[in-house]
Amino acid sequence: MGKLIFISSGKGGVGKSVFAANLGATLGERGLRVCLVDMNIGLRNLDIYVGLENAVVFDACDVLNGIVPISKALVRDKRLQQTWLLATTQRKEKFTAGETEVRELYKKLRARFDFVIVDGPAGVNNELRIASAGVDLAVIITTPEYVSLRDADMMDQTLRSRGVARRVYIVNKVNKDHMGLGILPSVEAIAGIMKIPLLGVVQYDDAIHLAANRGVPIVLQKGNYIERNFGKIADRLMSY
Repeated sequence: MGKLIFISSGKGGVGKSVFAANLGATLGERGLRVCLVDMNIGLRNLDIYVGLENAVVFDACDVLNGIVPISKALVRDKRLQQTWLLATTQRKEKFTAGETEVRELYKKLRARFDFVIVDGPAGVNNELRIASAGVDLAVIITTPEYVSLRDADMMDQTLRSRGVARRVYIVNKVNKDHMGLGILPSVEAIAGIMKIPLLGVVQYDDAIHLAANRGVPIVLQKGNYIERNFGKIADRLMSY
């Protein structure tokens, strides 16, 4: 069975989906079979960040409702060959599946892929309850701001209460100059708020977001420090 990684955040705007896209591309570059699953129900955008929005015909709702098999809804990223996308619906009312159905979907995907990366909804809500069904490893994305950290800590508590045994976090959009001036909390201060292991730190870089808006995960651009950083993050994640 493959490993399922649930990407979450306490609030929107922290770069959760962009992180998921780059993590998936990093693992796919290694020849691993990867499935990116968008479970940000009603607010899908992972398809745009990986440049596959025009290729999506069926989505996870169609699979869960028995309209099509999984193979019909999967869209392959031809740049990587071993990486696929399962999009979600943009119509929240269309999503009627419950925890049991989602848990079974994850089980089937894990049987097909080495890694299943689920881009979950932002915030603590009913969509999170459904999307996190059966998850045992979660990556919580936060930025080095007190509001984001408070929400990330609440997400950690919620996932723990739901039985997600392994939880780690990423500090995203880090500006080292601001941290050095004491404008933002330091990595040490953040560790005092988040009581779970730190998986990695991703610096703020306009290039990350410009690439994402072009539908190209920046890790596909070889030889830059961002690609090397995501490689290290992937190495640590594979050990959990």
